[in-house]
Amino acid sequence: MAENYSVTPWEVKGKVDYDKLIVQFGTQKITDQLRRDLQSAVGELHPMLRREIFFSHRDFDIILKEWKEGRSFFLYTGRAPSLGMHIGHMIPFVFTAWLQKKFGVNVYIEITDDEKFMRNLEYSLDQTRQWALDNILDIIAAGFDPDKTFIFQDTEYIRNMYPLAIKIAKKLTFSEVKATFGLDVSSNIGIIFYPSLQIVPTMFEKRRCLIPAGIDQDPYWRLQRDIAESLGYYKAAQIHSKFLPPLTGPEGKMSSSVPESAIYLIDDHKTVERKVMKYAFSGGQPTVELQRKLGANLDVDVPYQWLYYFFEEDDQKIKRIAEEYSSGKMLTGEIKQILVEKINSFLDLHRERRERARDMVKDFKYEGRLARAMWEKIHE
Repeated sequence: MAENYSVTPWEVKGKVDYDKLIVQFGTQKITDQLRRDLQSAVGELHPMLRREIFFSHRDFDIILKEWKEGRSFFLYTGRAPSLGMHIGHMIPFVFTAWLQKKFGVNVYIEITDDEKFMRNLEYSLDQTRQWALDNILDIIAAGFDPDKTFIFQDTEYIRNMYPLAIKIAKKLTFSEVKATFGLDVSSNIGIIFYPSLQIVPTMFEKRRCLIPAGIDQDPYWRLQRDIAESLGYYKAAQIHSKFLPPLTGPEGKMSSSVPESAIYLIDDHKTVERKVMKYAFSGGQPTVELQRKLGANLDVDVPYQWLYYFFEEDDQKIKRIAEEYSSGKMLTGEIKQILVEKINSFLDLHRERRERARDMVKDFKYEGRLARAMWEKIHE
């Protein structure tokens, strides 16, 4: 029977069955034991791990085992730039910054201004490069260490990447890339070559790489794991997140091209309130009387899901909200108002950090300890 959802690196449709997706992609579920092992290593668990928002992995158990044996690793994630980031885009960066803080490791963040240009006919290269510079400010605001983080745009750093990229490209066949990403003979040759560039940062160091990202990015790393050891590198480890649902319903994920589905990082207080009150899909009942009697369905209620995924870190508070809303003691308007206040508090703090980031860009891209080392290094 065909699944009623689809997950690719560029599109998520339908209500995703994450247990089935683990089987489909051949990953492993993050177990209670693995969470205990991580807590033992760093002293605590991030809320997104406690609540199984990061739910799947490849070789994360090996990462922790080697860490306890005294062997380190590095982190890698990235972004295809767009005109304005939204809340969902911040999940991997917030989590990656937490991992960096807990383990004290290097982070590499690839900004794929080239891929965004090649995949979208309506965008110019000047646009995607400008969006990259803007998005970098939001990424820095997640709280990365400027001396242990290197943020790079492909169109700027390509000279250093190219020697390794062509070695990777020589290992990949067109049929493999075509099958993995659903390409055909009408696909431009830049997109056919591009996966080799996204694989390059997994080999920036001669130790194991851990990639925190949405599970939709997993196809790239399946290719990497097929060829890494033949080039003298480790297979990349991953830790995968679920998708923060769009405001408009529990299916798919937020889209920058559908304004009513997302809260953008630039949205002001009134815009946030309007969007949440007007568009946030409710699992509550259609009348106050029925809500008091029957309560809300938390599985489809977007305001509750957003609080659970990202905006309410206190486990006791989210438990109380769940109990009161599902029992009918809390009304839909009340939980939406709680979400509005949480989002606006997050965005106020984010914007403060983003303004401070304007004076820090050079450290992350060119002048910080790790950035300087990377510009001096040619990846052969």
